[in-house]
Amino acid sequence: MKRSFSIDGLSLVGQGIMVKGWVQSRRDHGGLIFVDLRDHRGIIQLVLTPEKGEAFKIAEKIRDEFVIQANGTVRNREKGLVNPKLTTGQIEVLVDDLKILSTSKPLPISIFQENASSEEQRFKYRYLDLRSNKSQYILKKRAEYLRILRNFMEKNEFLEVTTPILGVSSPEGARDFLVPSRVHPGKFYALPQSPQQFKQLLMVGGVYRYYQIAPCFRDEDPRADRLYGDFYHLDLEMSFVEDGEEVRSTVEPLIKDLITNFASKKLLNDTIPVLSYQEAISNYGSDKPDLRFDMKLINLEECFRNTNFEVFKKAFINGGVVKAIKVTKGSKLSRSQIDHYTTLAKEDGAKGLAYIIREGDQFKSPITKFLSKTELDSVAQKTELNDGDLIFFGADNPDIVNRVLGRLRNEIASDLGLRDDNIVSLVWVVDFPYYEWDETNQKIDFGHNPFSMPKGGLEALSTDNLLSVIADQYDMVMNGYEICSGAIRNHDPQVMYKAFENIGYPKETVDQKFGAMVNAFRYGAPPHGGCAFGIDRILMVLIDEPNIREVLAFPKNGSGIDLMMGAPSFIDDKQLKELGLKSIF
Repeated sequence: MKRSFSIDGLSLVGQGIMVKGWVQSRRDHGGLIFVDLRDHRGIIQLVLTPEKGEAFKIAEKIRDEFVIQANGTVRNREKGLVNPKLTTGQIEVLVDDLKILSTSKPLPISIFQENASSEEQRFKYRYLDLRSNKSQYILKKRAEYLRILRNFMEKNEFLEVTTPILGVSSPEGARDFLVPSRVHPGKFYALPQSPQQFKQLLMVGGVYRYYQIAPCFRDEDPRADRLYGDFYHLDLEMSFVEDGEEVRSTVEPLIKDLITNFASKKLLNDTIPVLSYQEAISNYGSDKPDLRFDMKLINLEECFRNTNFEVFKKAFINGGVVKAIKVTKGSKLSRSQIDHYTTLAKEDGAKGLAYIIREGDQFKSPITKFLSKTELDSVAQKTELNDGDLIFFGADNPDIVNRVLGRLRNEIASDLGLRDDNIVSLVWVVDFPYYEWDETNQKIDFGHNPFSMPKGGLEALSTDNLLSVIADQYDMVMNGYEICSGAIRNHDPQVMYKAFENIGYPKETVDQKFGAMVNAFRYGAPPHGGCAFGIDRILMVLIDEPNIREVLAFPKNGSGIDLMMGAPSFIDDKQLKELGLKSIF
């Protein structure tokens, strides 16, 4: 008898059926034994009677999570015994023959009660955790999601090309994972942080449009929205484009379709807004703003330019700013919440956190005694402060103020429930700084990576103010998460040499690190640009999963450890010797 799937039983009433799967539960009612059998499509009820002899005896021995095979006849359940919670709840299988295919010890984790087992335990026994309804749902949604990505790319003339995993180390912002070479002692491969150089070389090689579901590797600290070690990009590149708008307009329909059709969510705006990096930082305190709620940063310079309040006055004298965010009905915030926000502000470099609450025509705050009525009225007008509203102030250099108020904006939105999970906000952030100041190493470095084209080309790089150079670079932000980063690429060797020269790298270093790409650009390189979408992060948002680790089949824990396989692990002396290495641990 050919195996049938449990979900197909609806059309098989009166017919013989073979089913195989896991025992979800077993109920012994004396003269009858009921077994809920689970396969990848669902659950079906088996019924065993003493008249079946051997099959009934075997049923007395089975336990939860045993793997069994049952042959029998499909029949309708008796009236009153229908289970509307199951797709197969109207039928059952009267079993003739039963076979145990595999036994199971009692499970070390609970797989059908959410949050009953810790993440550490679930990841240690991930092969069991994958049986849970949630894990099965995510695996199927991920497969559907990847099919949509590939179908879109193929329809839009993108060619799927697989690029190497073992490559050369390059300065792209994060630490590389290095792989020692046994056959070339002393030399190392690097696992790719992205297929950046290879995809640009494909453009030189005549590929019109490239894409890949690309594995990427970065030795960065893990966090809730970022995986440690390995993750996946929808990586793509387009030839003969000279403007980021062409790339953005090409990929927008894909993301909109995922939101509305795949995730059945609503777009905040049909037309995706575009903000410059400076606008995003100035208005939202972040280059990845969540636009589902307003709460913009409001510049109060005109209100306090002539103030006698020492804190604000000192900020202006030192070239700083005074800004605020308004919390509608913020008077509902508790004293402990305000104290918590003050602690967060100090963590981000602020000296404190001033605030004002409006109650009717009165302003309540420890700082009101330092402010004139004219200043208070001006602030109320500028911020549209109504009865019951609260404003938090930031007064310091612009970087600190924007960072502090931007973080508070997100914290307050979480505390007040201002985010609607059924709505998705998309925004393009463009015109990133080409260079930035590296506070740790006290020097100027690349803002993102060295492969973007500076707006204005070579001429733009010939300036004494390198921090003013703008890259033709763009990020897509979804509900406050960066989900895509891209740029029009630098395809001119002279521009690349100058870009590196500006931060202290000689021509020889560029040739050593990027020799293949620089040489390739000398043989007719088309202008090109592209981007890479973080597909794990996008899926996390679309299925309302707060922890990105849950969208993978085999994740590492929050410390980057694979608890199931025991990685990373020490290797023995023989392996080290073959590689010409010695451990200091």
